[in-house]
Amino acid sequence: GMLWPIGGADRPPPPPLNLIGDFGGGGMMLALGVVAGLLSARTTGRGQVVDAAMVDGAAVLGTMIYGMIGNRTWDLARGANMLDGGAPFYGVYETADGGYVSIGSLEPQFYGALLKSLDLTDPRFLKQWDRAMWPDLKAALVSRFKERSRDEWCAALEGSDICFAPVLNPVEAARHPHATARDAFVTDGKSAMPRPAPRFSGTPTAIAAPTGVAGSDTSEVLAEAGLTPEMIARAFADGLVSGSKTS
Repeated sequence: GMLWPIGGADRPPPPPLNLIGDFGGGGMMLALGVVAGLLSARTTGRGQVVDAAMVDGAAVLGTMIYGMIGNRTWDLARGANMLDGGAPFYGVYETADGGYVSIGSLEPQFYGALLKSLDLTDPRFLKQWDRAMWPDLKAALVSRFKERSRDEWCAALEGSDICFAPVLNPVEAARHPHATARDAFVTDGKSAMPRPAPRFSGTPTAIAAPTGVAGSDTSEVLAEAGLTPEMIARAFADGLVSGSKTS
């Protein structure tokens, strides 16, 4: 049920990578279940089966949406709600250079800051939840954000109370000052990888060493298994194993 609400009304729902099923609804729910199971076993002395299904986890991630549907505060039509791009003050906008910025001015104080920062003076815009004016506000925001580049908007709005952020590609995100200050990424000289999260004060986490190329340690593995250098050389010569041979 979580693929349907994502995306615009004029096109099919886009694939949300594999964040909702595999990672959020699957791996993260399983990890939480294992931790909860361990805590329960320590308390009760009894173990239990952890049943973590991706379909269950994906549904749990959408608990708030299901609740809003039940309260009739969420329209099943895509692009018609406050969190799916329907509300013009919670969305993503293209900039003059083809980049994008995001805003999330839901609360009234943030919405007021948005109108002031972008000099949107139409009195109709003061009625934030008047859906009749949303199309006009959307058009005004589209036009305004196309007046400057993404970086120019960052210079003007970052740190403001309108809940603003640039849309960064993964490489840019790893180099962002906030990520750098948090030491949120590690690099092997070729690419950046996120550090493990969450962090713990008493048990620091670390990135595992990268795996080697298949076959790069064949000789070492055979030696650990008890084969002599002569036996290993013969295994390579007879084509029984492949990979790098230690000289």
